[in-house]
Amino acid sequence: MTSSDDRISPLHGAGGELMAKLLAEHVLPHFDKSSAGRIGLSALDDGATIQLPSSGELVMTTDSHVVKPIFFPGGDIGKLAAAGTLNDLAVMGAKPLALSLAFIIEEDFLIADIDRIVRSFADTLAGSEVALVCGDTKVMGHGELDGIAVNTTGIGIADPAISDADALPGDIIIVTGTMGDHGMALLAAREEFRLETELMSDVASIWPMIQSVLPLGGIRAMKDPTRGGLATALNEMARKSGTTLEVIQADIPIRGAVQGLSDLLGISPLEVANEGKAVLIVDPETADDILTTLRQHPLGEHTAIIGRVGTEYPGRVVVTTVVGGRRFMDMPLGDPVPRIC
Repeated sequence: MTSSDDRISPLHGAGGELMAKLLAEHVLPHFDKSSAGRIGLSALDDGATIQLPSSGELVMTTDSHVVKPIFFPGGDIGKLAAAGTLNDLAVMGAKPLALSLAFIIEEDFLIADIDRIVRSFADTLAGSEVALVCGDTKVMGHGELDGIAVNTTGIGIADPAISDADALPGDIIIVTGTMGDHGMALLAAREEFRLETELMSDVASIWPMIQSVLPLGGIRAMKDPTRGGLATALNEMARKSGTTLEVIQADIPIRGAVQGLSDLLGISPLEVANEGKAVLIVDPETADDILTTLRQHPLGEHTAIIGRVGTEYPGRVVVTTVVGGRRFMDMPLGDPVPRIC
């Protein structure tokens, strides 16, 4: 049985003694070595400093996370928030330097769960050698929020930054692993379905993997296929570059359990989120080296070439089906599985 002292109260977000105690006992200990500049997280100042390299482009991204359930097979909202922001930087070719972390928490939320979430967040940052430099906490009344929402901002440095819009005809399309794992794992974990599966989210920071292929050169465009899945990512890349992305359905890696659940629920695994994968469009001269290097990383063992860039239907994605026909792969109207990232 838990007491009121074990749960979040409105005073925890009011900027007074209880908030200071929450930070000192349940947040800061996870980041005791976190520093990216002269004034860091432990100073609890109104801002933080970041020491920047002398060259390159500054890349900045921000994201908010409202995942349901908060704890899911393979991760939780803390790991998701950290990895999601790191991955947004990674697919722009940016070495992550620092992140911010802001919580909006519902009254009565368990403080033990805050510990668990922050620990996951901290462990994910540590795996990519990234510092947390600032943060914020707000508390809303019971029933005004569904548990917790997390906002993050990330800063990285790229030399140069990689767009998602620079595909050229003849380029090769690569995905770094199986599609649909995160979205289908969360769907299976939701109370209304009560499905017993072995599905696990793929949530992970992909920066260490992406870092290994940047020196090889030839990466024209990158994107992480999160909300809307691979279908949305490919369509956005095709529209921005004015090219046709031609993919072969049989070459897209999908786990059997993901495909099975997708067939059962009538949801395409190509339209749900991934949280530890990337789509790369690369020069054909470096494609084999990039493929080999990605497969040598634990996160990239299922990396596959799924197609190439053409010109037949500018701004469209064309898929060759398993029976040999061709059809357009349209962008979904929205994510068929809400609140997954």
